[in-house]
Amino acid sequence: MRALIVVHEHITEPGHVGERLAERGWDLTVLRVVSKERFHSPDVVFDFPEPQGWDMIVSMGAPWSVYDERTIGSWIGGEIALVRRAHELGIPVLGICFGAQVLATATGGFVEPAPRPEIGWTEIDSDDPAFVASGPWLEWHYDRCVPPPGAVELARTAVGPQAFRLGRSLGLQFHPEATTEMIRGWLFEGGADQCERHGVDPAALLDRTIALQDEAGERARALVDAFLDRVASV
Repeated sequence: MRALIVVHEHITEPGHVGERLAERGWDLTVLRVVSKERFHSPDVVFDFPEPQGWDMIVSMGAPWSVYDERTIGSWIGGEIALVRRAHELGIPVLGICFGAQVLATATGGFVEPAPRPEIGWTEIDSDDPAFVASGPWLEWHYDRCVPPPGAVELARTAVGPQAFRLGRSLGLQFHPEATTEMIRGWLFEGGADQCERHGVDPAALLDRTIALQDEAGERARALVDAFLDRVASV
């Protein structure tokens, strides 16, 4: 079983999600769109592969907006086309934060600015905690998904949907993959300033990440299992 994991920049990795997929026997290929050197000028030229031959597509998070054509217009259309074609072919797609927004856009939904950012460890309102646990989950986003017609919303906060299912695909607005090392990287690459602008203490965020690391990892493992057993295998 082969999974194509689309990583958008140099900090975010498959993390807890990738670890559990590998434990479940998946062969992971990581495709990185924007190099470290182009992080602040991400308008790179990138050719996405066709989805045939892969058994799953995973689209990870990113610090940009799906609709920001000026910043990532050189490649975002290619990723949306990849996810749309995979979904049409019945290839499971797991979209995480930015990846969930790609999934929504590719399947007839859309993305819009959220009424306020969500940054930090957050409890969510889940319709099925045995599938998508209530958390806390790591949030870090400024936009929100409007799921496509036919999607089933599984969880939410006051800001917007947090999980939706469409056929064999699952979109998650939060970050089950997040590790302490990733959060350190996000804070270093401008995230600390973002936190302070929005009233979040970056040191406290990192301390809570460290404290929750093992617990969050177990939640992520359970969520990956639920996706594989209840969504991707249907």
